[in-house]
Amino acid sequence: MKILDTDFDQQNMYIETLRQMNKLNKYKAYVKTYGCQQNVADSEKIKGILHEIGYELINDVQNADLIIYNTCAIRENAEDRVFGNTGALKNLKKQKSNKTIALCGCMTQQEHIAQKIRESYPYVDLIMGTHSLHLLPELLYKVIVSKQKIVEINHRCGLLPENIPIYRSDSKKGLVPIMYGCDNFCTYCVVPYVRGREYSRKSSNIISEIQEMVNNGYNEITLLGHNVNSYGKGLSENVEFATLLQTINALDGDFKINFMTSHPKDFSKRLIDVISNCEKISSHLHLPVQSGSNRILKLMNRKYTIEEYKSLVDYAKDAIPDLVLSSDILVGFPGEMVDDFAMTKELIKYVKFDFLYTFIYSKREKTAAAKMEDNTPLEEKHRRLSELLDLQTSIHSNLK
Repeated sequence: MKILDTDFDQQNMYIETLRQMNKLNKYKAYVKTYGCQQNVADSEKIKGILHEIGYELINDVQNADLIIYNTCAIRENAEDRVFGNTGALKNLKKQKSNKTIALCGCMTQQEHIAQKIRESYPYVDLIMGTHSLHLLPELLYKVIVSKQKIVEINHRCGLLPENIPIYRSDSKKGLVPIMYGCDNFCTYCVVPYVRGREYSRKSSNIISEIQEMVNNGYNEITLLGHNVNSYGKGLSENVEFATLLQTINALDGDFKINFMTSHPKDFSKRLIDVISNCEKISSHLHLPVQSGSNRILKLMNRKYTIEEYKSLVDYAKDAIPDLVLSSDILVGFPGEMVDDFAMTKELIKYVKFDFLYTFIYSKREKTAAAKMEDNTPLEEKHRRLSELLDLQTSIHSNLK
């Protein structure tokens, strides 16, 4: 169900009420972001709303009247950092009882995490999921004025209203979400459960936003989506990601276009040709492969083979002479055997990535992989990770 602009119009009443209160109090707000650039973009909307209310945005958690942690659920260590930092806020709350503490984002969209926060961190005033960002003014009003503790996990996902204000953290480099959610359901990934299904912004809104940014001096634009290659799904207009890139490339102004993240199953040779032929599109391509073993890729539900991945990489290297290629590798996925790991090393040797981001598999609740048998000791997973890092360092040194 789509969120209507009228939904946010109602929030303007709360913004105005809080703004009048803020004229007397001059509140300060601290917003900390965990995780991916999509979270950074969400935090820019949170900051935009707070700026409209009249909060002074500061980088000092100690002196903030409002503290918001925008959380990440991709890996367990990200959640552990949030819990640790939230625990450290207990003394701040004791020192100043009217300080407002809020947690939002992917972690809090999960019912079991919200329940843990409610029980273990009772001094947290607001728990807000990923689909409730546009309700922030109303929720803040209820917390600050009505002294309520609020848990708002909205399962009604849909496009955020286009008129949410944005407070960008950089005056030259800007993030522009072009779509939200994910339909891939990779068996290790929690994103579809916390971000919802895929839905795309209208191309006209994206183009208008980028043109305004360029007019205001932005010279680097990064298009965001959990799978930008499937942009256009659900739109009434007939537009795909390659077409959108061509339209953006044709805009007036001196700027560069980046995008992330790409899924190999939807990455096409036509898209590679567009990147090659459009002078404003960056030649840096991040194409996560995750494993070099077809057996593991099938268990991951990645929907491509290593042969198909190599074919795309070979084509891209021929078409884009100055290509910079990076990827993700997930080590220790349930069922990964010595032979599977060896295939991953062979793939790395074959492709010769410029940059490689390696992670140890982290069990996520609700995902299919969480139910798979995992017999590889953690010590062995760390050994494999170290081996990959050494291999990539060796390859990168030879590329220089």
